[in-house]
Amino acid sequence: MKLKIKKEFVYIAIFSIGLLIIISILLHDYLQGKLSHYGFCDKACLLLGGIFAIIGLVLFILERYKIYERKGFFSVRVNLFQACLVSVLFAFTCGISGIVYSYYSFSPAGAATREWTIGIYKSLSQEPFNFMEKDVVNPVLTASDVSDVPAKRVADPFLIRDGDMYYMFFEVDNVRTNQGDIGLAISKDGENWSYSQIVLDERFHLSYPCVFKWQDEYYMIPESAEVKSIRLYKGEQFPYRWSFVKTLLEGMDFVDSTIFYYGESWWLFTETGNDDTLRLYYAATPLGPWTEHPKSPIVQGDANIARPGGMVIVFDNRVVRYTQDCVPYYGNQVWAFEIVTLTKELYEEKRVSDRPILKGFDDWNTGGMHHISLCKVDVNNWIAAVDGTAKGF
Repeated sequence: MKLKIKKEFVYIAIFSIGLLIIISILLHDYLQGKLSHYGFCDKACLLLGGIFAIIGLVLFILERYKIYERKGFFSVRVNLFQACLVSVLFAFTCGISGIVYSYYSFSPAGAATREWTIGIYKSLSQEPFNFMEKDVVNPVLTASDVSDVPAKRVADPFLIRDGDMYYMFFEVDNVRTNQGDIGLAISKDGENWSYSQIVLDERFHLSYPCVFKWQDEYYMIPESAEVKSIRLYKGEQFPYRWSFVKTLLEGMDFVDSTIFYYGESWWLFTETGNDDTLRLYYAATPLGPWTEHPKSPIVQGDANIARPGGMVIVFDNRVVRYTQDCVPYYGNQVWAFEIVTLTKELYEEKRVSDRPILKGFDDWNTGGMHHISLCKVDVNNWIAAVDGTAKGF
C-alpha cells in the first residue's frame, strides 16, 4: 500500500521546524544569560528558523485556499478549520511578541541604561549575610547629588572607614563624556552622606572602584575593561587624589576585578567572559606578578554566579565573595559564596544560602540590585553600601 502524505502535513512540518529552531535558540541563550549578546551563529539560526516558519506557513495557507475553493468557503468543516487556524496564529503571534518584548525589556544593555542609585543597609546579625533598610531613608545618593559633572546614574559603591570618617567611592556615569568616572561621598556616621567630587577621571570608562589598604596606604583597582587591562592606582592625597601606579594584567576584558588578602597572599577575582567566566589570580603583593590559579576559571558558563558583586569579606578566618546574578538580565540580584578552601593549588566554595543576599523589594530597587560593599561598625554590626534601580527604563 502506497503511503500518501498530504502536502498540508509537509508544510506544517516545515513551519514547526522553523518554530523549533527559533524557540531553541532563544531558550538556550536565556538559560545562558546571553539574550542580548547574539553572535553570528545565533543570528544565522534565528534567520533560518524565521525563513522556515514563514515559508511553511505561507505554503500551508495557499494549500488550504485550494481546498476552500473546492469545498466552498462557508462549509462547516472549513469554518471550523478557519477558527482553529486563527486561534493558533493568534497564540503564536502573542507568544513571539512576548518573547521579543522580554528580550528588549530585560536585556543587559537596557538594564544598564536605567537610573541606578545607592543605598545603605544594616546587618541583622554578626554575620554579613542578612541586611535590611533600618533607620535609613534610601537612596542616600542619586545622580542629582553629583554637583561637578552632569550625571545620569551612580552605582558600584565601595565603603572605607578611616578613623571616625566613612568614605564611599563609586561610579558616576558622566553625561558629558558618556563614560564612567569615580566619585567620592563622605559621611560621619555611615548613614548620612554628602557628595564631594570626582576623584578619578580617565580618557576611558571607569567603574567598580575596588579600594583597599596595603602598607598603610590606600590603593584602588577600578574597572578599565575598555582598555583591556587591570590598572592599579594609589591614593596620593587620600581620598581626593589618585595616581596611576602600573598595569597588573592586560589582554582581556577584565570586568569588576576584586582584590583581597588572605593566608599571606593577595588574591584577585575578575570576570573575563560574557558575564559567565570568573578567573582567579594570586600574588605576593598587589604589585604582582600575578599568576592564574590552576583551578581558574573558577566559574565558566554560568552568568548566575560569575561576575563579582562587591568587596570580598574576610572575617573570623572565613572568606566570602559576593556575586551578581546576570540572569535573566544584568543587575538582577546578589548571591554570597563562602570560600572553604583557598590555596595556590586548591579552591572550593559553597553557596551561603539558597536565597539571594540582595533582592530589591522597595520602590528604588525593585528593578534590580547588583553590588554590596561592607564595613564593620563594631563587634556585632555591619553596614553595607548597595546599589539598586527601579522598575522601568
